[in-house]
Amino acid sequence: MSEKSFVTAINCMDGRVQDCVNRWLKNLYQVDCVDVITAPGPVKILAAGEPEFMLTAIQSCLAVSTEKHRSEAVAIVAHHDCAVNPLPEEKQVEQLFLAGDKISQNFPGLKVHLLWVDKNWQVEEIIYKMGKTDE
Repeated sequence: MSEKSFVTAINCMDGRVQDCVNRWLKNLYQVDCVDVITAPGPVKILAAGEPEFMLTAIQSCLAVSTEKHRSEAVAIVAHHDCAVNPLPEEKQVEQLFLAGDKISQNFPGLKVHLLWVDKNWQVEEIIYKMGKTDE
């Protein structure tokens, strides 16, 4: 039996965003599996660093994915119509940058993708370089 290949998604628990993100990642990386770490409004949690128990849980799950499944990439996802984080897209993108910084600092060498899922459930990658957009 051959070993499976993995990437990781830190995604909202909202079921509407699961399939489109998983397809996007599988297509980009040509992997077998996506480890999905879910929480309500995870970009809010990562950006603010609280509640601490949820931040710790997300980071612990990501450690399992990178160490045990050898995931070399993670997507951090924000989306339209989030029940827990109902901020406009621009504010959630700011949170995505903070979340990306936190993950990059704690998991050096891990490829980080910041994703926005729009009202049509289409995935858009936000260009990311340690807290800045390419301009």
